[in-house]
Amino acid sequence: MSGKLLERIKFALSAWCVVGALWLGGANLQAQDDNGGGPPPGGGPGGPGGPGGDFDPAQFRQRMMEQMRKSLNVTNDEEWSATQPLIEKVMEARRDANQFGGMGMRGPGGPGGPGGGPGGGRGFGPPQSEEQKALQKVLDSHAPTPQIKDALAKYRAYKKDKQAALEAAQANLKSVLTLNQEAQAVLMGLLP
Repeated sequence: MSGKLLERIKFALSAWCVVGALWLGGANLQAQDDNGGGPPPGGGPGGPGGPGGDFDPAQFRQRMMEQMRKSLNVTNDEEWSATQPLIEKVMEARRDANQFGGMGMRGPGGPGGPGGGPGGGRGFGPPQSEEQKALQKVLDSHAPTPQIKDALAKYRAYKKDKQAALEAAQANLKSVLTLNQEAQAVLMGLLP
């Protein structure tokens, strides 16, 4: 793997770790607050919110946003109503720009196996783009070099557009933040 590709993978994984840590920290703090400061009830495996518990994506998103608001020290509701959509746009653009493609993340059976149909199904992340699927298809079919070059060029153009959208979303977010908030957003992985 090239160094640049490894850096992108590390960046994407670290961003997801930050999001997960923010959510888990916020959920644990909320559970402690609800329990008089003690450990969260049923927070172990299989307990509410733990592995095997009920997972509510909307609640996850809400807690994550509350934690981000707290971390950015936004106390004014009007300021938050302007900032939150910009944060959400950055997160969406980052997810779209950092798709992993078919990099060996197929189901256990490979192509055609459980979770690994043609084109390399994945268990997480956004659905594959048409450009991704086309590139995987020419690779799987051992297509001639010109077809691979064409599909690769289209996929790279697609990724370049997604990266430009991410950079624009980050610039929009940065424009409404104070210097302290900007620094915190960098630590949170929202800004470079």
